[in-house]
Parts: sequence; C-alpha cells; structure tokens
Amino acid sequence: MTATPSVLTARALLLDMDGTLVNSDASVERVWRRWADRHGLDGDEVMKVVHGRQGFASMAMLLPDRPMEQNYAENARMLAEETADTEGVVPIPGAREFLASLAGLPHALVTSADVALSTARMAAAGLEQPAVRVTAESVGASKPDPEGFLKGAAELGVTPADCVVFEDSGAGIAAGRAAGMRVVGIGPRAGFHGPDVVVRDLTQVRVERMPSGMIRLHIAA
Repeated sequence: MTATPSVLTARALLLDMDGTLVNSDASVERVWRRWADRHGLDGDEVMKVVHGRQGFASMAMLLPDRPMEQNYAENARMLAEETADTEGVVPIPGAREFLASLAGLPHALVTSADVALSTARMAAAGLEQPAVRVTAESVGASKPDPEGFLKGAAELGVTPADCVVFEDSGAGIAAGRAAGMRVVGIGPRAGFHGPDVVVRDLTQVRVERMPSGMIRLHIAA
C-alpha cells in the first residue's frame, strides 16, 4: 500500500515501540548480527526474521532444532545486551509530537521488549512512556500472536474493533490483524504486510480529539 489521505476513527490507540516510535535499527543490527555470527548464520537472513518478535520466538524460527529452554535463556542475555546498547537510538520523526497529542486519550504501548529495554530505548529517544504498557513480561506469546494487543485493549477497557494499531513489522501487523484491529503501518517495512494504510513516519499523522471522546486520525499522503 501507499500513503493516501484518509481518516480513521478509534476509541483507543495501541502503539508498537521499535520502528514505530523509536528507531532502534542500529542497536538491533549490532546485537543480532553478533548473535548470527556466533551461531554460524547469515546475518541478512537473521535480520529478515527478528523485527517485531520477542527474541526467543526469533531464535525458535532460526534454530528450529534447539530446545526452547536454551532460547529463553539466551533471550534473557540478549535483552540485557540490547538494553545496554542505546547508541544511535533516536525517535521516529514526529513521535514526540504524536505522543504529546495523545495526552489524556486512551492509548498504550504494546511492545515485544521487556520493561528494562523499553524504558532504556524510550529514554534514549527522549520520549515519554505511555501510562499503560504491555511488555514482554505481560504476555505468554510473541507477535504475530494477538495476545499483546488484546491485553492492551482490555487494559484500556476498549473493544478490539475500536482500536487502531501503529506498527512497522510484518509480525506486528499480523498480530494487529489477528486481534481484529485496524493497522497504520509505519515506515518502509510496513507496506509489504498489508496494513490499512502506511505512512513514512508519524509526521504524516494528526490526532483530533472529538467531543464524544473518540479519536480521529488524519492520515496525510
């Protein structure tokens, strides 16, 4: 899909972090390419898998014969490594203004990162944390499973059909779709995965507060 002028109406917004609010690609590349080297895997192929998923889920896809216990253990070490590596982590253009425009409106962060990593990356990017957060600790299944988005909707007290998801990755967009939600795709990766609309970045999204309490999203071309 390409960006086209459109309007979406919602009661709540569910926001991914990496690639959606925060550009952490430099850190992700460094950490996961080192992991690929350690396991004799092609770094380019690894990078096609890891975006949007929890680390243990990516490892299970890339090393299908390895026991999950090893994936969970190594994922814990990877999360610590990623949390310590915030060099080059910056906000997605428009993210700071977009989050400010959501003050007082129902919204939640729904991320595959854990609390420590999400806190470190949002701080490195100079972004305020939403009051409601669904992190890796909150779910039993990684995106593309819809559990995280469904939990976010439930915590906000909003039905899934009344939520709009903001996502950049194939796994995240699939999760939003599986949750029965509409999806705004952010950035160049998103357009390949069938979001309702895709934008270059958050400068192309304007939030309007409706007197009814609804949120109107104006999507610019």
